[in-house]
Amino acid sequence: MAERPSTAFAMGGEVLDLAFPPQLRERLCACAELAAEPLTGPLTDAAARAVLAGTEILVTGWGCPPLTAEVLACAPHLRAVVHAAGSVKPLVTDAVWERGIVVSSAAEANAGPVVAFTLAAITFAAKDALGAAARYSGSWPAFAERPGLDGRVIGVIGASRIGRRVIAALRASDAGHGVLLADPYVGRAEAEGLGADLVSLGELCARSGIVTVHAPELPETQGLLSAELLASMPDGGTVINTARGALVDTDALTRECATGRLSAYLDVTHPEPLPPEHALLSLPNVQVTPHIAGAQGTEVRRLGAYAVSEVERFVAGEDLQGQVTRAQLARMA
Repeated sequence: MAERPSTAFAMGGEVLDLAFPPQLRERLCACAELAAEPLTGPLTDAAARAVLAGTEILVTGWGCPPLTAEVLACAPHLRAVVHAAGSVKPLVTDAVWERGIVVSSAAEANAGPVVAFTLAAITFAAKDALGAAARYSGSWPAFAERPGLDGRVIGVIGASRIGRRVIAALRASDAGHGVLLADPYVGRAEAEGLGADLVSLGELCARSGIVTVHAPELPETQGLLSAELLASMPDGGTVINTARGALVDTDALTRECATGRLSAYLDVTHPEPLPPEHALLSLPNVQVTPHIAGAQGTEVRRLGAYAVSEVERFVAGEDLQGQVTRAQLARMA
């Protein structure tokens, strides 16, 4: 590989400017020969093929088309894909693995905002913020009518990168709440090390006043939070989903929330976006946000900084902190 390997951006133009401001581009250029023109559209047109022909490192982001065999045929020297975003599933195809191309993701950098969003939703849920706002008419409720976070049982579905950080933050808060974890790939000793009690998904739902979802979307996890499990949650419970909408039975959740028995904070839905007339968008005990829990606005720079660090490590011959393997991807979001 050249001392300063040929490198190109491939992502949406708006994302590029947010993720890679001038200071980060200068830092990238110190270790790599950056193509003058970023690839912000199709990767198979003549202009893109001309750039890809000499590219050794492709720095991708939201808006980058899938790296199909056709695209890779235009990039015979490509050695690494450094993704300045979270999941690489929409981007990486079998052809990438077959070529032996190294793949890195900035999912760790994207996790921070999601964790912060989730913890805020947990706090709002514990204090019944949606209900309090709906009932507020100029007079304050009595203190005995005001719920709080301390002593609550919180169920975490999935010991993912984000799920683990949520558990750690809950345990560090010293609020005296119980944390339950359901994850088929985690043993009891590991769960205890994380600070959670490992239980079945059924027990988690039955015991938790707040359930937060952090599992990947896989064929076996679609509809994971089923009508039966939602019905088993305690009255007044809350569902928080910042993972993938398909993990929750939307129709069943809508019915539970429509009765007022459950509430929900949903940053993802199924389908996504919901139709404008969908009941979840108008229920007073449901907050639906447009997939904003991850890095947004000025936060996107974190993803660019992570990606630049990965390129620096790759050029130096060091291990990549965000490397994703084919085997790992099968169980990742």
